[in-house]
Amino acid sequence: MKIMIGSDHHGVRTRLNLGDFVRSLGHDVIDIGPRDLEHPEIVDYPEIASQVAKAVSEKKIDRGILICGTGIGMSIVANKFPGIRAAPVIDDFTAEMSRRHNDLNVLCLSGDLLSEPTIDRLVDIWLKTEYIGGRHERRNAKIAKIENDLISAKDYLSK
Repeated sequence: MKIMIGSDHHGVRTRLNLGDFVRSLGHDVIDIGPRDLEHPEIVDYPEIASQVAKAVSEKKIDRGILICGTGIGMSIVANKFPGIRAAPVIDDFTAEMSRRHNDLNVLCLSGDLLSEPTIDRLVDIWLKTEYIGGRHERRNAKIAKIENDLISAKDYLSK
């Protein structure tokens, strides 16, 4: 799987270590965000979240992982892009259910509140869990319809 991992200044070390971990699981990783561990450049999370979400939305990559202080800001931005299902994940259960039921394609994590071993475990669960479809397919289709209706309305209003 091709995965893009991005962070703002809250998650530099975590992102770099996570990239190595995800590679060790056999995935291709594209890494974006600040690189200086001692004095990370201040980066506004919308810039990073936009790059990752756009790449997933355009199917240039399979999935995205975003790290900021809480994971909340990144998920808000990512969900502005068509076809993106992003959410902050905080424990094993939400990591599993976000994939199994919601087919989450952008995982958002807290660089301030979660330890690196916890993040590795959550990412491992999230990457290995399959979407089960079934009754959840109907619900996800309704989400897609709402999104498409909003996009159509926006296009109509802009003419």
